[in-house]
Amino acid sequence: MTSCYIVIDFARCTVEQPTRNHRPSCLSCLSCSNFSGIRSLSTFPSNHRAYSPTVRKRARRYSGGPSAAASVMQVSAASSSVKGKVLISVSNKENIEQLAKGLCDQGFELVSTGGSAAALEKSSLPVQRVEQLTGFPEMLDGRVKTLHPGVHGGILAKRDDHQHMAAIDEHHISPIDVVVVNLYPFRQTVTAEQSPSYETAVENIDIGGPAMIRAAAKNHSHVAVVVDPHDYDKLLEHLAGDVNSQEAVQYRKHLAWKAFQHCATYDSAVAEWLWSQIGESQPPPELSRPMCQVSGLRYGENPHQPAAFYADLSLAEHGKGGIATALLHHGKEMSYNNYLDGDAAYTAVCDFPEPSCVIVKHTNPCGAASRADLKEAYPLAVRADPTSAFGGIVAFNRPVDEELAALLREFRSPSDNETRMFYEVVIAPGYTPEGLAKLKGKSKTLRILEAKPRAPEGQSLRQIAGGWLWQQADNKAPDDITFTPVSETQPTEQQLTDLAFAWRCVKHVKSNAITVAKEQRLLGMGSGQPNRVKSVQIALEKAAEDVEVSL
Repeated sequence: MTSCYIVIDFARCTVEQPTRNHRPSCLSCLSCSNFSGIRSLSTFPSNHRAYSPTVRKRARRYSGGPSAAASVMQVSAASSSVKGKVLISVSNKENIEQLAKGLCDQGFELVSTGGSAAALEKSSLPVQRVEQLTGFPEMLDGRVKTLHPGVHGGILAKRDDHQHMAAIDEHHISPIDVVVVNLYPFRQTVTAEQSPSYETAVENIDIGGPAMIRAAAKNHSHVAVVVDPHDYDKLLEHLAGDVNSQEAVQYRKHLAWKAFQHCATYDSAVAEWLWSQIGESQPPPELSRPMCQVSGLRYGENPHQPAAFYADLSLAEHGKGGIATALLHHGKEMSYNNYLDGDAAYTAVCDFPEPSCVIVKHTNPCGAASRADLKEAYPLAVRADPTSAFGGIVAFNRPVDEELAALLREFRSPSDNETRMFYEVVIAPGYTPEGLAKLKGKSKTLRILEAKPRAPEGQSLRQIAGGWLWQQADNKAPDDITFTPVSETQPTEQQLTDLAFAWRCVKHVKSNAITVAKEQRLLGMGSGQPNRVKSVQIALEKAAEDVEVSL
């Protein structure tokens, strides 16, 4: 990496915008595009040293010729250790002082903007403000700071292209070798508990930051770009080594990918927010969905399929809860099928207003019950289909206490009253400390998840080959429906209550879907049959002797 000019102790120059009549106290002023008309450098302190073709050329131009320039351009041995120039402009200042110190220790010069520069100065680190680099002041309330050839020319110049290097040298532009930038907190602004004004949200759309990130990422053969504070330590390791090695080149490619993805995610949030202001809940003409990998999975639906789990970073999903943001308290890591079944179970149980338990196997509810006490609801849910419930997912919509945990731990299958029930996952919105400790004792492998309840709202996306289907989530509840009897016999209040319960259950069963319910518990269900009559037969077989007075 190279540097256009290096000045030792350049911070001694206190004039930020030199004029034609300004006689600089050190060579840092030679970087300013306004530098002109100085005829003598005799006032420079003798301990200031600088080098580079640009500085020598400008010194000869304005100090009376090569001999005069030579008297002040003696290069010290120390200056040869300078490795390059780093531009720092960050909104998230986590660990930025440690990074800057590490860069200075390696011999890099720091250039920074606004609050970032102030933070570095507060830490007594040598830093040049970007307006000194460009010779142009910040303007338009900060909207224009780095949108200048002095910045972008230094980032985009290809170091192995003689024409590029000659062009930036002619215009007195210093190469910038490292760009450390992250963006205005737009997502945090528009998802704040108190919604911002339209104007405030717009002002938090970053312009200069993405431009610098994209420029550095494009020129990753010569420039390292970092957008994530977690990459600072690795960056310092990279810069301390051979930056031209194959490993180093691959690392800069990785940083470039991460930078472009960072900008893409940011732009997706901006576009989504703007559509929310004008789209009137209609599907947008174009749609991008930012995601972040949470974990790799052992395999997918089948052992031969590679898989991973991603969190949805769209604004529509912010704070919505559900299985994707669940906390794993205990047990083995989640599998692909655990996520599918867990989502089906928790989505279903969150649809019930009363304290409820839902048990799912292969994404279909095989047991469900609502009671004032979950210790009553859980056994009733199991009895709907003990065989299917074994090895399934158990979900509750109320916290699990010690008594319920003890019941889960020791409950025997109603099929033989001997076999202790086994489950892959238990999900609830919370656990008492005693309840969690008790449930952990059931099995070392039992996955115990705590998830924020998720209301049936928002958007629903489903992938098909080569495309996606978009729809609003199915948030219709029995309370939104007027049930009109068409028979002479009118239903009782209890039957209407059971009808509402059966309706909530069937909503979460795969079509053709049939549910049989009584006293707010599922007795049997038939699912996934192309023949609706067959689904009815399966549901009635499971309901058995209770079917005569059920719905």
